[in-house]
Amino acid sequence: MALVFWDAKGILLIDYLQKGKTINSEYYCSLLNQLDEKIREKRPGLQHKQIIFHQNNSPAHKGVEIMTKFNELKYELLEHLPYSPDLASSDYYLFRNLKQFLRGKRFSSNEEAITAVDGYFAELPESHYSDGIKLLEDH
Repeated sequence: MALVFWDAKGILLIDYLQKGKTINSEYYCSLLNQLDEKIREKRPGLQHKQIIFHQNNSPAHKGVEIMTKFNELKYELLEHLPYSPDLASSDYYLFRNLKQFLRGKRFSSNEEAITAVDGYFAELPESHYSDGIKLLEDH
């Protein structure tokens, strides 16, 4: 499983969950710390601006520890309506095209699959990501 954090300019962080592992509050808080570092590194102009964060309603995303982490990082969390998968921009936009790219391909290892996914995202133009963010308004 891959957790992809992206914005209108591109991929900020991809975390590939190790086989047999699950996402819990501690793991997700660690990812949010990594994301914050990536934002500072890749988008230094955002350091003093309000970051608006959108995620689905997964239980791993809604715990007290997670909400505390969002407050600590000073991220504004956009509400995601229950039972609204059409609002998950990664699902309706980003992953749909990735699925097409991966269709019919076979990989001999997880590393080979990760390399293919990383390469796919690296080749996308910035406009692809900004278009996905703009489509969120329509949904």
